[in-house]
This record gives sequence, structure tokens and C-alpha cells, in this order.
Amino acid sequence: MIFIPLPCQRETMADTSSTQPVFRFAPSPNGLLHLGHALSAILNHDMAKASGGRFLLRIEDIDRTRCHPQFEAAISSDLAWLGLEWEQPVRRQSDHLDLYASALQRLNDMGLVYPSVLSRGEIKAAVADAEARGNAWPRDPDGAPLYPERERDLGADARNAIVAGDKPHAWRLDMKKAVLAAGAPPLTWQETGSGPDGETGLITADPAAWGDIILSRSDAPSSYHLSVIVDDALQGITHVVRGRDLYHATAVHRLLQRLLDLPEPVYHHHRLLLGADGRKLSKSNRDTGISAFREAGRSPADIRALVL
Repeated sequence: MIFIPLPCQRETMADTSSTQPVFRFAPSPNGLLHLGHALSAILNHDMAKASGGRFLLRIEDIDRTRCHPQFEAAISSDLAWLGLEWEQPVRRQSDHLDLYASALQRLNDMGLVYPSVLSRGEIKAAVADAEARGNAWPRDPDGAPLYPERERDLGADARNAIVAGDKPHAWRLDMKKAVLAAGAPPLTWQETGSGPDGETGLITADPAAWGDIILSRSDAPSSYHLSVIVDDALQGITHVVRGRDLYHATAVHRLLQRLLDLPEPVYHHHRLLLGADGRKLSKSNRDTGISAFREAGRSPADIRALVL
């Protein structure tokens, strides 16, 4: 088993002893890049260049059912057309599943994770039942109901039965135990962009607002939350520049970094580009891809003018 290195084992991690900033753009190859991706990629690239830093491209392709090689090829083509240059080789998450499994095992050894089997339908039913009885159900910053706590305190035999059983299960972080294990000082992060309400500077993190998050599922060996903090540490990322929709998720990332003894980047959350209907641009909604603008005769300079 390969373990995520502690600070005293820096030889297996990217060298972060220098002050050179390191930025990354990390798309998933599950669709074509749109203007929102162009904004994030250009900001990362330009901020790296302006600071004398490095710009990396990372392909987040853990979800093998939705990620496809043709989309990865399109990502490279679109970014190159925009005039962006990145270091080689490109890191692909699917090549490093053992590292995410190792991080999960460390959390398991600390007694901070548990197996869960409730389906979305069962969660929805539990929420509806509670609300029908007049009890408000807690929700995360994205508005989704928190996972019921009924499996959190199962004994070892019951947990082993879940893992050995035929029903698909996920591994969840016991948030209450994790926050206690994180200890003092209080979790914070340095924000050089801004949150939804204009928050900037030193931000107090509230990971408990997310409840018992998923870290791994039967059909996905690592969640975004777990894989992103492992990758950022191993690649020596010093500045995470991403959309404001991930602002509140930073609290979870800071908690996992503390628990796994991983370094803390500076965070910069930028505005989201919205469609005519007011919602953020999305690959799943088939919003106009960068390639379509190129095929329509628009130039890279036109794209910069549209997003910056």
C-alpha cells in the first residue's frame, strides 16, 4: 500500500520548498469545454505566467463511465487553440487510484470513515418522513439534504457485513469525529478571489455544514473531494484557482488536508459565467463548446474578450 507522505517524507512529493507558484487546470473529460472552462483555464495560465510560476494540466477521469478519450483529446485541442501552454506529462487521475485508496485507508485507520448503503430513494424517504412530522432536515451549502446518521455508530460486525454484502456501498467521512480529530487551531483558508457574498481574505472553514460526505463509492474509487487534495499535494500546487461554485467545498478540502498532513494552497474563486437563463454553464446541459466558437470563425482573442 502506498501512503500519502507526511511532511517529513517530502522526497516522494512534488518539491514545494521553492517559492515558485504552481497553478493547475483540472477538467474532467466527460464533455466539451465551454466558456466557463475557458475562463478558468486562462486565469490559471495567465496568473502562473505573471507570477513566474508553472501551469499544469490535470485530467480528472476517475468516472470511467462518463469520461472518454475523445473528450480528453478535445480538451488539449481547445486549450492549445486558446494559446495556452502546459507542462508535460499530463497527470491523469485514473493512473493513480492506489494513492486515493491509500488516503482512504489512512482515514479508515484513524477511525474516521464508515460504510454506508442508503440509496438516494431511501435518503429522500427519510427526509420526507422527518419533514412530514414537522422536523426540518439539515442541508448542505448546495441545498442537498445531509446523509442520515443511522449507520455512523454501527459496530464492527455490522460494518464488516456491509462491506462483504452484495449491496453497493460507499465510504463516508464521519464528520463529527473528523472535525474533532482535526483539532486546533480552527480551520481557515486564504482567499484571494471572493465567495458568493464577496468574502475574501482569511476565511473560516465550516466542513460540518456538509455532513458525512462520500469519499469513495463502489462505482467510483475516489470522490472529487479526496482525489483533488491528494493530487494538489503531490503536484505541489500552491494556488488553486477555480469557479465560485466550489467555494464552500474548500472547507471540506481544508479538513482533509489537516487530517492527512497535506500542505495548504492559497485559494482563488472566480465568478461563474451564466447562460441566458441565469444558470451556470455546464457540459451536462450541452452549453456551447469552445470548439463551436472556433468553427464559427471566432478567434482566441474573441474568446478572451468574452470571458475576461
